[in-house]
Amino acid sequence: MIKVILLIDCASEHDRRLLRGMTRYFKENGSWMFHLVSPGFRFEDNREEWAIQWAHQWKADAIIGRWDECKISLLDQLDIPVVLQNNKSRSGVFSNITGDYDKTGRMAAQYFRKKLFTDFAFFGVKDIIWSEERCKGYEDEVIKNKGRFYCYAEALMGDDRDSIIRWLKSLPKPIALFCCDDAHAIYITETCKMAGIRIPQDISILGVDDDDLLCSISDPPISSIEMDVENGGYQCCKLLHACLLSGSKKQFDVTISPLGINERQSTSIRNIQDKEVFKLLNYIDDNFSQDIKMSELLSMVALSRRSIEVRFKKATGQTIYQYLLDVRIEHFAYLLRTTDRHYMDIAYEVGFHDLTNVTRTFRRHMGCTPNEYREQAKHR
Repeated sequence: MIKVILLIDCASEHDRRLLRGMTRYFKENGSWMFHLVSPGFRFEDNREEWAIQWAHQWKADAIIGRWDECKISLLDQLDIPVVLQNNKSRSGVFSNITGDYDKTGRMAAQYFRKKLFTDFAFFGVKDIIWSEERCKGYEDEVIKNKGRFYCYAEALMGDDRDSIIRWLKSLPKPIALFCCDDAHAIYITETCKMAGIRIPQDISILGVDDDDLLCSISDPPISSIEMDVENGGYQCCKLLHACLLSGSKKQFDVTISPLGINERQSTSIRNIQDKEVFKLLNYIDDNFSQDIKMSELLSMVALSRRSIEVRFKKATGQTIYQYLLDVRIEHFAYLLRTTDRHYMDIAYEVGFHDLTNVTRTFRRHMGCTPNEYREQAKHR
């Protein structure tokens, strides 16, 4: 029987997904027993001290979860594997459940860039690794593409709403605002309402974690980046199990990657003035899986083929065909990461109705075949 103490926040959707992945591994791989301790439950400021005492008393085999970094030295009293959820920093001594925060920030910037924004802002928390690295990835991608970047990082959410209102009002409009997580995104939507700032017309807002409850409570509902958290929980237990079976105390990191963006109303607008191009973009986004013909698109606008092609390229930097192909590849890649379906079935579903050159087309865009991409995604 493997005994694990879980210091996990059950109130957080992120942590509940982590627990789902862990539970799936427990059920698939023999006899495990865990003791779940949520933050603040019974122990107030002495949770870490209690965990040390209980680990000895219960003869725990491992600890997974959040730990007050000011009390990290307490773990020296144990001689069992410890896996820490990152907050202020990554541990150099113990194993980590961490994230590809830089990639998450870059994904946010790339998403907004496709919506043709030139002004980008970030709202986050100081001295928290997942917030700061998401900000850095976002800023680097914005600067790389010659966008204008603005940032507000507070010590504590809600610390000074008046200064945040002043900052939001001072930003150029329209602007793409990326928040460090969904909780901060909903705080911004509430603040915008108080300040009379329109979402998404003035500020387009994107969060992280895709917490459906938090995102849906907001008015308008918040778009968010979905993270591969459940798989992270599964991989954490798989690596921990290997350590316990071998007796190894080697440190490991589980890096949770971003999967894609669940778009809701908070980002349902593009920064584009050409109404005819705007009409085509929306049509392609809604119908990319269909066999879209150029004649079909031309029937929607009162322009010649040459005129609409020139205007589309000027507005988006892409031809109509390139844009359609990018949308299909993006959805293709997402379904490869998140399902086990055969890649040919997915290809057909996203609009590649002639399957002859699907692998070649995917490789040209992604640098690998669909099957190679799926395998790489499993090991991120």
